[in-house]
Amino acid sequence: MSKRSPREKSYFNEIAVIDIAEEGKAVGRADDLVLFIEKAIPGDVVNVEVFRKKKKFGEARITQLIKPSTHRVDPFCEHFGTCGGCKWQHMSYDAQLIYKQQSVGNALSRIGKIDTVTMESILPSAQTKYYRNKLEYTFSNKRWLNEAEDGLVDHGSMDALGFHVPLRFDKILDIHHCYLQQDPSNAIRNGLRAFALAHQLSFYDLRLHEGALRNLIIRTASTGELMVIVVFAYPLAQQIDGTMEYLKAAFPQITSLLYIVNQKKNDTIFDQEVVCYHGRDYILETMPVDDLSGKILQFKIGAKSFYQTNSLQAHALYKIARDFAGLTGGELVYDLYTGAGTIANFVAHQAREVIGIEYVPTAIEDARVNASLNGIKNTRFYAGDMKDVLNDEFIRLHGKPDVVITDPPRAGMHGDVVARLLALEAPRMVYVSCNAATQARDIAMLSEKYEVKRIKPVDMFPHTQHVENVVLLTLKNIPNIT
Repeated sequence: MSKRSPREKSYFNEIAVIDIAEEGKAVGRADDLVLFIEKAIPGDVVNVEVFRKKKKFGEARITQLIKPSTHRVDPFCEHFGTCGGCKWQHMSYDAQLIYKQQSVGNALSRIGKIDTVTMESILPSAQTKYYRNKLEYTFSNKRWLNEAEDGLVDHGSMDALGFHVPLRFDKILDIHHCYLQQDPSNAIRNGLRAFALAHQLSFYDLRLHEGALRNLIIRTASTGELMVIVVFAYPLAQQIDGTMEYLKAAFPQITSLLYIVNQKKNDTIFDQEVVCYHGRDYILETMPVDDLSGKILQFKIGAKSFYQTNSLQAHALYKIARDFAGLTGGELVYDLYTGAGTIANFVAHQAREVIGIEYVPTAIEDARVNASLNGIKNTRFYAGDMKDVLNDEFIRLHGKPDVVITDPPRAGMHGDVVARLLALEAPRMVYVSCNAATQARDIAMLSEKYEVKRIKPVDMFPHTQHVENVVLLTLKNIPNIT
C-alpha cells in the first residue's frame, strides 16, 4: 500500500513499479491513481513526484530510488536521461527483451483478441551498441543546459551539434559520444563542430530560421563505405566550400560527400536538391541472400533512400519474413509498402514474380535500380497510394497473389487496403510491423477470413521500447497450409 508524503498531494512514497506501458514508461499505483514513471524499471520501489495529473492517471518522476530492481544496470552513456534516444539503457538487455515480448503479446491479445500461446521467442539483436547505419544531427544556437550549467551566469558557447531534447523542438543536446553508430561517426561530428566554432560559422536558429549550418547526416555501410551530408540553411558560398573541403581533407574515408541547402521551415530533405561535392552520390550496402548459396545482394543507398537502420538485424528480419512466406519458387508475391524494394528483391529468387507497391516515388526508383544492380528480372515496382493502386484493374493486370507481404508504417494499413486484402483472399499473408498495436487492429479486421499461424518479435532497436513483429496469417478453411 502506497503512503502519501505529508508535504503535498503530488508526492507519493514507496511506490512499487509493477509493469511497462506501451510507450516504454514504467507503471506503478498510488491508491486509485495509475502512475507512469519516467526512468523507472519493474521491480523498483521509488518515491515520486507527479508533474502531470488526470482523473485516473498521472505522469511522475523519481525523487528517490528506495530499492532498485534486479534488472537495473548502470547506463553506459553520459547523455542518458537527457537525450531521448536510448531510454532503456538503465535496464539489462535480457529484461528489455522480456518486456518487448510482453508488449507485443499484450497488444495482440488485448486489441486483436489473438491467442499468443504459440508466440515464438523474440530474436535479440546481435549488436546492442553501434548498430545504426544512419544518424541525423541538428546544429543549433540554443544548446540545452544541464542542471549544473543552468544556474551559471556565463554558459559559455550556446552552439550545439546533437539531438533534440524530448518535447523541446528548439533545444539541442550537444553530443560528445554517441553509442548508436560506429566510427568515424563521432569523430566526424565532433570535428565538424570544432571546425565550425573555430571559423565562426553560425549554427541554425530553430525559431528565427537563420544561420549557416542546419543538419549533419551520416550513413555507414557494412562494406566500409561512408556517406556524409551537410545541410546548410543560409550560408555564404565560401562557407560551403570551406566546410566541405575540411571534411574531404580530414576524413578521406568518406566515399560520398554531399550537401544540401534547405531554407524551408522543416528539416525534411526529400524535396531538396542534393549536390555531390566529392566521391559518388551513393554508397553500397550488401546483404547475403541465404546462408548456403554465397549469393550477395547489393543495395544502392543515396541521400534520400530508405533502408532499415539496423543492417545486420534487417537481414534476420527479412529471413523470418521469407520463411513465414513459405515460398517454393512458383508464387506470385505482392510486397505492399515495399520502400526501396529491399524485401521484394530479397525474396525474389524464391518466387515466380514479386510486385512491389510504395507511396514514395523516389523509393520506387531505388527499388528498380537495386533490382537492376542485382540482375533481378522478376520484380516490378509501382508508386502510388496503396488504397488507390491496389484496385480491381491492378489485380486483373497482375493476377491474384499467392502470398502477400505487408510492412506498413507505424499507423498500420488503411481500412480500404484491409478490405481489398480480404477480397483478394491470398492463401498466405506475412505482416511485418513496427507497431504491434496497429498490427493487432488490422489483424482483428482480417480475422474475418484469416487466422494467425505464427508470431515472431524481432528486436531492431536495443535500449529503446521499439520492437518489430512478424505475423503469418493463413486463409481459413484452406487445406494443406501449415
